[in-house]
Amino acid sequence: MRGESENAGNIYPDVLSQARTSCYKARDAFYACLEKETGKTNSESGYSGLLYPAECAKSRASYVKQCRPAWVKHFDKQYCHSKKVQRLLDSDDPRRGPISLPQPYVFKSKS
Repeated sequence: MRGESENAGNIYPDVLSQARTSCYKARDAFYACLEKETGKTNSESGYSGLLYPAECAKSRASYVKQCRPAWVKHFDKQYCHSKKVQRLLDSDDPRRGPISLPQPYVFKSKS
């Protein structure tokens, strides 16, 4: 009993490292599935507007189970942001570059 109470408040770095490693592996497997299934219809949604196909639902469930919710949100935001930047920098995308706004129309009076 005495040994248990002494270790109750200790943090074991090897346990944290193993959990972090398993989270990263699950995350990488999910995002690899997203890249592989790029042309499929997105039917599921994650955090930050992340849409993914149903084929990736199993890897998403593993990812959410292995990682803390705050980490999942962070990684989803990070992935969406990197995809947005990549889309804007891609030379073949018609949405590339700055947004051009219409010029204001000025009415001329008949004087």
